[in-house]
Amino acid sequence: MGNLLCCVQVDQSTVAIKETFGKFEDVLEPGCHFLPWCLGQQVAGYLSLRLQQLDVRCETKTKDNVFVNVVASIQYRALANNANDAFYKLSNTRSQIQAYVFDVIRASVPKLILDDVFEQKNEIAKAVEEELEKAMSAYGYEIVQTLIVDIEPDEHVKRAMNEINAAARMRLAANEKAEAEKILQIKRAEGEAEAKYLSGLGIARQRQAIVDGLRDSVLGFSVNVPGTTAKDVMDMVLVTQYFDTMKEIGASSKSSAVFIPHGPGAVRDVATQIRDGLLQGSFADQS
Repeated sequence: MGNLLCCVQVDQSTVAIKETFGKFEDVLEPGCHFLPWCLGQQVAGYLSLRLQQLDVRCETKTKDNVFVNVVASIQYRALANNANDAFYKLSNTRSQIQAYVFDVIRASVPKLILDDVFEQKNEIAKAVEEELEKAMSAYGYEIVQTLIVDIEPDEHVKRAMNEINAAARMRLAANEKAEAEKILQIKRAEGEAEAKYLSGLGIARQRQAIVDGLRDSVLGFSVNVPGTTAKDVMDMVLVTQYFDTMKEIGASSKSSAVFIPHGPGAVRDVATQIRDGLLQGSFADQS
């Protein structure tokens, strides 16, 4: 009906290319336009000004001979001021953009090893955008944004990378565990040393207290019982200690069988041995 009335409607975010007898004449903006077909005027086609996106998957090889699939997303749109160039100069815009993306990616990625490809994906995207902007501006298109959205190595390479990462983390965990065990052993040794030191102090004080008690007992007994000597008191104390020891051995349920001589002569031998040891110790100190 519009063609019969020579009226043409152009939608929003769209321009129409007006031709007269097959020759470009004007770019029609959104709205209603009068095109008398009898005068050879017609709409050759429509061009969208909306932002469009093209996802390009490119397979290439890195410097360390790893094949990867690089996925680039190109956001572009036609310029209203250059709509005639965008309509007439390119027959397949998406194929043209894809060719430029392939060219830049396959020229950039082979210069980098795989790890650097992941780290420098923004630089690769910038190189693709600059090349596309320079090339597509001549055809009436604007490159709005270029993104490298995915870098996908071969499945075997990804598995190997994961294994390397896992091995590194396990090695780090083993080092940390060994360091923790080392600290525990050091602290345990320090604790045992401190415990033995304190135990030695306790034993020394206990023995000192025993010696002080025996000395006080000997002196007190000698004073209260006239005619007794220190030797007599020591013999009596040794006999008392001997019987206390026998009592402790017999009373303990965990004691093993112990065979010791028993009788008055045995007590005298024990006293003589202790006395001789004390005398030898005193003689060694005086020397």
